[in-house]
Amino acid sequence: MVVHQLTVEAARRIAVHAQLLDRPRPTDLVATVERLTILQIDPTAAIAPSADLVLWSRLGKTYDPAHLTTAIEHDRSLVETVAYVRSPKDIPAVLAEVREAEPHPFMAEWLEANASFRRDILAKLEADGPLLSRDIPDTSVVPWPSSGWTNNRNITKMLEALVLRGDVAIAGRKGRQRYFDLPERVYPPGLPRLTLEEAVAHRHERRLAALGIARATGTVTPGEGPFVGDAGEPAEVEGVPGSWRVHPAYLDVPSTFAGRTALLSPFDRLIHDRGRVEQLWGFEYILEMYKPKEQRRWGYFALPILHHDRLAGKLDAQADRKAGALVVNAIHEDVRFTKAITTAVHREIADLAAWLGLTLSGPAAP
Repeated sequence: MVVHQLTVEAARRIAVHAQLLDRPRPTDLVATVERLTILQIDPTAAIAPSADLVLWSRLGKTYDPAHLTTAIEHDRSLVETVAYVRSPKDIPAVLAEVREAEPHPFMAEWLEANASFRRDILAKLEADGPLLSRDIPDTSVVPWPSSGWTNNRNITKMLEALVLRGDVAIAGRKGRQRYFDLPERVYPPGLPRLTLEEAVAHRHERRLAALGIARATGTVTPGEGPFVGDAGEPAEVEGVPGSWRVHPAYLDVPSTFAGRTALLSPFDRLIHDRGRVEQLWGFEYILEMYKPKEQRRWGYFALPILHHDRLAGKLDAQADRKAGALVVNAIHEDVRFTKAITTAVHREIADLAAWLGLTLSGPAAP
């Protein structure tokens, strides 16, 4: 098979296009999530919840968070799993990877010791679901041990374990609390049961379609990985060591690319793989909300700034809802802003404030 030779610029444009961050903007919420494959759920709302920020970056001012709730809780055109929103068509592969993979010995032992607890939860949901975790009795035999905040959170840990295995599903939310129910009441009927090999192939293909260009393998970390196995076709990127996989449907994108400016969530999949970001964009980024204030360079919840095919800087801003203001503390330039970049970035910040229903304020407000 031919190994595609790509410039760094071409690789960037493929990645931006795959993530629906070029022109024209997408217009359909469900189709956007299906393309991205996942929306990461994170409770931090220094500006807005990450899932909403990701969709606003693509759909713009037409995006209403209530539409996402409707898609998940009423239309069932999208589903929530542990930590992510997904398309229902990906659920069989996601479940198969957990069911068929070798379980962590500690978790396997805990689940086995609490088999009666599992049966009690399923019976309760069958009779009374959907239910919040607080509405489910804790009949655990062995408590969940942890040195962190999950210590003795037996109901939550069991429910999440059952969701990951497809025995329980998340049916909706009441604020930040999740409703749980039996999967046949939440997932569409007739979902196939995949083998592990089929599941991995499906997930790799879907992930590459969302990323455009990615590494085949790498260091495995918790959560959704950025690697795509042998999906797509082999590629090399000029000046970047190692081999890549590229989605063949995007090979013509660099010549027709039409860029725009976007403000990105720190959990946006374009910049989620920090290694890829540094190799293709030369862009350094760390989410600094966990650092002491005096050690932060870019801000508590800085938003990466995309301009066309470049990651140009970071926006340090925070939504002060009591004051009704989007406070802009700083705009950090990773590349020298031209007048055109400055105008485009200021326009995007103003659009963000308008979407949030806030006015602009702060020392660096446009």
